[in-house]
Amino acid sequence: MHSTRSDNLGVGALTVSEIAILRDIAATLDHPIAITVMDWKDARTPYVTGDDITIKDLDGKTMLNPRGYLHEARQADLVIDIGGGDSFADIYGGRRLRRMFVLKFLTHLAGTPLVMAPQTIGPFHKPLSKWAAKLSLRLCKIVAIRDALSVEATRAMGVTRDVILASDVALRLPFDPPAKRKIKHTRVGINVSGLLMGGGYTGKNEFGLQMDYPGLIRSLITHFQDEGAEVHLIPHVIVPGGRMAAEDDYTASTTLQAEFPEAVVAPAFASPSEAKTYIAGMDFFCGARMHACIAAFSAGVPVIPMAYSRKFAGLFGSLGYPHTVDCTAEEAETIKAKIIAGFHNRDQLCQEAHTAARMGRERLATYETALEELCQSLIVQ
Repeated sequence: MHSTRSDNLGVGALTVSEIAILRDIAATLDHPIAITVMDWKDARTPYVTGDDITIKDLDGKTMLNPRGYLHEARQADLVIDIGGGDSFADIYGGRRLRRMFVLKFLTHLAGTPLVMAPQTIGPFHKPLSKWAAKLSLRLCKIVAIRDALSVEATRAMGVTRDVILASDVALRLPFDPPAKRKIKHTRVGINVSGLLMGGGYTGKNEFGLQMDYPGLIRSLITHFQDEGAEVHLIPHVIVPGGRMAAEDDYTASTTLQAEFPEAVVAPAFASPSEAKTYIAGMDFFCGARMHACIAAFSAGVPVIPMAYSRKFAGLFGSLGYPHTVDCTAEEAETIKAKIIAGFHNRDQLCQEAHTAARMGRERLATYETALEELCQSLIVQ
């Protein structure tokens, strides 16, 4: 559940950052490392390369073939599972979760240590998925969780083993700091979620939004342009070739640009770091893709995350950054007012983001230390 070529740059950010952590550990231990990424067959050019990287295609046949994933797991010294960041839950449907359980239990069957990298855990509503999740968590060598709400959910399932309260590994995503510029216009970045613009995967509002998301986005663009800001529409899930149009932020952004021609649509980024570099050049940011918000947050840009699940408040709230708005519970006008207030109070938000991101990196170091100790023990063996 890592990816070197996902159209969702959030999943890519997790992978780039995880590999950076592993490379740092290898350098510290002065020991060579070989990383095999079992990757879904997305069409993109991989944004992770190197002599230490091998990418192998993963699909249903590979998962079920004894010479496929199970063989790879047996050959490995350890397996790291990041669950796509937030997919270890049953809110995204049964198909994705079944794949995750197959991969986890094949790893357990192989007898290879399984590391749960920092991720959201739950919610699990179905008794069978809750039971399977609980069993796998007990069998893992390391369980790292990226927010306090997920720790509570894990304990509520009856998991009593030690877990690490870390933070999101994408806090470490490398980027190029923006060059100094002569301020002409305040730059406001808005990440428009193609998924929410279309009403979710099914168009039936399965995320339970209590407000008109497309209407709110149009209202925000109008407001910030009226204030004289330069509005940038910044996609973070970019699906080239018309595939999976329901998820594509880029199409949603270009469609809005037809209504608001003065808005700037950011490029169709080729990598997560390229996206973060662009976001780092904003003076204020808001968005419904969590890793777009993490990119802003960790680059020192004041941000208002627009949540559609508890993962937002769990992550940012755990770090003492209480500025997430809730699209599943608050009215559009309330959310708009909070975003505008954040914009006008952006200097204070910037200071709070800096302090919270530092806390996140300190918590993340706890996971990195545990992973380094595990790698050291494997070398000794």
